[in-house]
Amino acid sequence: MASPSFSTASARLPVALIAGPTASGKSALAVALAKSLYETGRDALVVNADASQVYADLRILSARPSDAEMDGVPHCLFGHIDAAEAHNAVRWADEAREAIAAAHAEDKVPILVGGTGLHMRTLLNGIAPVPEIDPDIREAVRALAVADAHAALAAADPDAAARLNPADTTRVARALEVVRSTGRTLTDWQQAIEGGIADRIALAPLILLPPREWLRERCDARLVQMFDHGAIEEAETLLARGLDPDLPAMRAIGVPQIAGHLGGEITRAEALELTQAATRQYAKRQYTWFRNQPPADWPRHTELLNIDSIKELAIILRDKLLTG
Repeated sequence: MASPSFSTASARLPVALIAGPTASGKSALAVALAKSLYETGRDALVVNADASQVYADLRILSARPSDAEMDGVPHCLFGHIDAAEAHNAVRWADEAREAIAAAHAEDKVPILVGGTGLHMRTLLNGIAPVPEIDPDIREAVRALAVADAHAALAAADPDAAARLNPADTTRVARALEVVRSTGRTLTDWQQAIEGGIADRIALAPLILLPPREWLRERCDARLVQMFDHGAIEEAETLLARGLDPDLPAMRAIGVPQIAGHLGGEITRAEALELTQAATRQYAKRQYTWFRNQPPADWPRHTELLNIDSIKELAIILRDKLLTG
């Protein structure tokens, strides 16, 4: 990801970005920032940047902010997609661009908040315009053993084969299906990246990276609350729809684990433990991504969040947004 310099982007309209792993306090900070902006006479709009929170069917399991947590602050792109749809980063980026443009047209400050790095990178930097892959080619490639797929890739796109780990099933298959379906290598497509907005906005980013042990404990405790307050019933309602199990909403953390419990395969306690373990692993991957992938000059907040620190961070972000 790249962000414009405030000193050279004074004519660009402001956008805040609050990112970090699940349960790190992003939503609370976004609301505090919006309220801090209100105090200066500026309106704000919180824009979701989390892949799971777009689904209407996953209010509890995605930890979507409740009405009380939104506290009267306008939010958008939360819970607007039916679980039967396969939402993705490209579609979200299109929606986010529209939401940001609409907010700016109304003199509101957009506040992007979420933990899905791919979504944010797609919005800011754009994405390679790779056409839809031929379904037959995709099926044939995905059926190959990874060693065979890598050997085929070495013949079709030797540069990619040399660059990729031969055991990386997902990336090897992706590179092979692209070159077979389009006749162009993935690297070639990536040189034609389009759609990013980073060079057109004044971005005020902040990454939340609280202590790992605190984050693990917070994830575990939050899931206990979810299970006690409707997560099982939410998953049961979703599962009753009989949707394709490969849809993103059906693979969301908690849904397969609760499905096992409802099917009599595991106990409720085991479902909770498995969901907690999966969430901790997810948070660990997010933590690593946000620590290493965004630009080094993006601020990282590595301390615990509390009422006072949230207010302080909100003021810092507000001042960056308003002064450039």
